[in-house]
Amino acid sequence: MNMSRSGRGPSMADVAREAGVSGQTVSRVANGRSNVDEATRERVLAAMRRVGYRPNSAARALRNGRFRSIGVIISALSTFGNSRTLDAVASAAAVEGFSIVLMPVSRPSQGEVSGAFSRLDEQAVDGVIILIEQHELDQSEIELPHGLPVVVIDAGGRRDHPVVDFDQASGATAATRHLLDLGHETVWHVAGPPESYAAERRRKSWQETLEDAGRKVPPPLTGDWSSRSGYEHGVRLAGDPAVTAVFAANDQMALGLLRAIHEKGRSVPGEVSVVGFDDMDEAAHFWPPLTTVRQSFGEVGKRAVAALLAGMSEAGEAGAISVPTELVVRSSTAPPRS
Repeated sequence: MNMSRSGRGPSMADVAREAGVSGQTVSRVANGRSNVDEATRERVLAAMRRVGYRPNSAARALRNGRFRSIGVIISALSTFGNSRTLDAVASAAAVEGFSIVLMPVSRPSQGEVSGAFSRLDEQAVDGVIILIEQHELDQSEIELPHGLPVVVIDAGGRRDHPVVDFDQASGATAATRHLLDLGHETVWHVAGPPESYAAERRRKSWQETLEDAGRKVPPPLTGDWSSRSGYEHGVRLAGDPAVTAVFAANDQMALGLLRAIHEKGRSVPGEVSVVGFDDMDEAAHFWPPLTTVRQSFGEVGKRAVAALLAGMSEAGEAGAISVPTELVVRSSTAPPRS
């Protein structure tokens, strides 16, 4: 590491001399200000790297009241939705000049959530986004500490902080309605785990759609989001000739379901139609390409970060922010055979 003439670590003045700019320009870049053209910003950042200068986050926060850092408390349960949402939050934060501090919790108990807040407070973050899909977070006994702006993603009925979520109900309704409109008498369902708020909303909407249409409601089969669980339930469903349409609560379980149906010698969509949920990138390349419900994870990330930034400026309000879903019709659904 290069040293300044004072014998201390590199300073802004050292960076300014190296980059051939003013100290004020270096300060603007170090503080994440936007009033610096991109070419100059890159030159200053390159000079910082060459002289070994690292902006001090604590000093920067004292100057402008921001650490430019967002904490994310996330469930240790690894799911496609969690991963995509976290990626979207990180991307949206980066656009705003914020970094992410990740704090996983093994389960959403009061102790674990409070402990995660305490650790994030030590990391000097400006606000916290909570990404925990289990039901426990929605229970009144889970109190979120005060003192930091908080936004919650996918947590059911909480209204004490801004809550950002997909319109789970309309997505599941559209999936079920699509199969009924094709002429299927009823729709079977492979549900996600009961502790998941998203899975529960999808299951309830599937059931309510069938009831509203006056159709028989088959008993739901509960999976764990994995392709394996979709396959295991698919073996049972594929063996029943009465099953002509299945709505799986996510695309990964739908993938396992498709394999089981094919292995049982039944065609998709000739004999069984299948709909998933998520529209993961691979869904368009399943065989056959999967009809599914698309969730815009990028939009959820943008909305969550925007709500948190509004909370930092005391302009945010508690309440629900609903992000629409969209039914994407591909080749895995068709009218039932006569």
